Amino acid sequence: MGKLISLAGMYKHFICIAWLLIACSAAHAQDSALVEARKYMNNTEYDKAIDIFENIYNTSSTEVYNEYLSALISAKRYKQAEKLIDNRESVQPSNPLLHIDMGHLYEAAGKTKKAEEQYNNAIAMLNGDDMVTQQMAASFTSIGKDQYALEVFQRAKALLGGSPIYNVPIAKLYAKSGAIDKAVDVLIDSGPMQYSSTENTKGVMLEILGNDPQKLQLTQKALIKKINQHPDNTYYVEILTWLYIQKNDWDGALIQMEALEERGNTKGQRLIEFARAALREKQYDIAIKSYEEVKAKGNELPFYIIAASEELNASLMKLQDNPSFKPEDVKKLTDDYDTFFVHFPQYYAQQTASDFAMVEAQYANDVEKSIHILHNVIKQPGVTRDFSGRCALQLGDYYILIGKIWDASLLYSQVDKEFKQDALGEEARFRNAKLSFYVGDFDWAQGQLSVLKASTSELIANDALYLSVLITENTPSDSNFVPLKRFAYADLLMFQNKDKEAEVLLDSLTKAYPKHPLDDDILMLQANLAEKHREYNKALDYLKTIYEKYGKDVLGDDAVFKTAEIYEKYLHDNSQAKHFYEQLIIDYPGSTFVQTARKRLEDLNKAILP
Repeated sequence: MGKLISLAGMYKHFICIAWLLIACSAAHAQDSALVEARKYMNNTEYDKAIDIFENIYNTSSTEVYNEYLSALISAKRYKQAEKLIDNRESVQPSNPLLHIDMGHLYEAAGKTKKAEEQYNNAIAMLNGDDMVTQQMAASFTSIGKDQYALEVFQRAKALLGGSPIYNVPIAKLYAKSGAIDKAVDVLIDSGPMQYSSTENTKGVMLEILGNDPQKLQLTQKALIKKINQHPDNTYYVEILTWLYIQKNDWDGALIQMEALEERGNTKGQRLIEFARAALREKQYDIAIKSYEEVKAKGNELPFYIIAASEELNASLMKLQDNPSFKPEDVKKLTDDYDTFFVHFPQYYAQQTASDFAMVEAQYANDVEKSIHILHNVIKQPGVTRDFSGRCALQLGDYYILIGKIWDASLLYSQVDKEFKQDALGEEARFRNAKLSFYVGDFDWAQGQLSVLKASTSELIANDALYLSVLITENTPSDSNFVPLKRFAYADLLMFQNKDKEAEVLLDSLTKAYPKHPLDDDILMLQANLAEKHREYNKALDYLKTIYEKYGKDVLGDDAVFKTAEIYEKYLHDNSQAKHFYEQLIIDYPGSTFVQTARKRLEDLNKAILP
């Protein structure tokens, strides 16, 4: 009995498998037929396509109805198409999409009035159901009837009591027809009630406007009209300001932001946010002007001190980004810092003080004053441990500038000890190793570098690796350390801003030791000196020699990357910058500069696009 049950079960199992195989075979055959039919459609062989679609439709009507109908209309078999739609409607009498199909058929047959009746019948069947609304609008759009698609969304919106749910597709359809003013009206219609929709509104506007200056101008006019109608509504001013920024009209944007500030009375907060946005785009003068506007409101307001400190930072960034700055630019900035700290001495515990010291040491050449500033920072009662440690490293650097080598080493060692397990400790250790290199103590430096090559900081690890390789490759078997010591001393002279002395020493080193392993390293220092003194073509020549003659050595990728940077930052030759960033990615795929190069390349491609 058990065996009989088992056999019966096996029989059922085989029957199921057989039916499954038949179904799979049929599905495969149908798919093959569809591919063939679509091929005929593409070749305008409509009759052949219709024969295949008809066979498939008779077995699985839902799958090919639309393609079958399209083939019939394309072949001008209007009676057969009408019969197909009627047959479909008898099964789905409440389907409004079939009225659109019939209207499309009548229009193809030249019966325009009857087509319009069918389209209107479809729209009359709207009931507020979102799926039906979306399907009908898509159906109208697919046959080129955008005006009817617009009517669908407008009627659906009315059925929902004027809900803004369909404002975006309505705006896009208006824009498509060229009615930009109406598109903007609809798009920002819900903004005043739903302030959180601002970013969404901006995104859709970008999609609608693209890079068309005429559309942008029409949108600005529409927004100005709204502002005049609703002068107390800040939403429209914010959108208009954003549009000015999109067309790089920062002065116009600032005017609108000032108006927005006055209406909102936010005590300068909006202007500060705008200044920060301008700063991110390197619009330094606009940022500074915005901070000045905040300060003009009075020093009793809460944002005054923030504006004053951030304005200093904006001025510093402007100075750093200007290769042609003048001594009077530096003098004005140092005077502004002095004035700021007279009024706000509590900021000696903030980054602003570290920046002040850096300006005095590196731009105003007043190292003693920078050291005084940093001593003041470190002794502040409210200074954080990390900030104090960073300022101690900075102070060590400035000790080196005035020749206090051992004072610098002592400071680095103190920071190393206090931040033993932190990145700051590793940074202190590297600076001490570099200092030992400067003074010719290569063995001690190498011992520190061997540990630092495994640093958690990629930058420190790479710098340590380079310096370690430099020492190893130039440690002679005959114990003649003179070339390496001269090179290290030249590096120290450069660090101390004794550039003429460094240049003379490097030239003498090249003449005294031709074809030495230090050649590419010497060229890199010479390139750095030329760049520092804004002799960019001279720097490019040095770098070219490195990547052409020593391209496979450790500085090959550095030379290519620096070349790209010079073209981008100083010569403003984006085409050449792109070329060298691309060369870096192709020739040096393992370089630590690749990720940065990709990002710069992406930014440059955006800038080059119209």
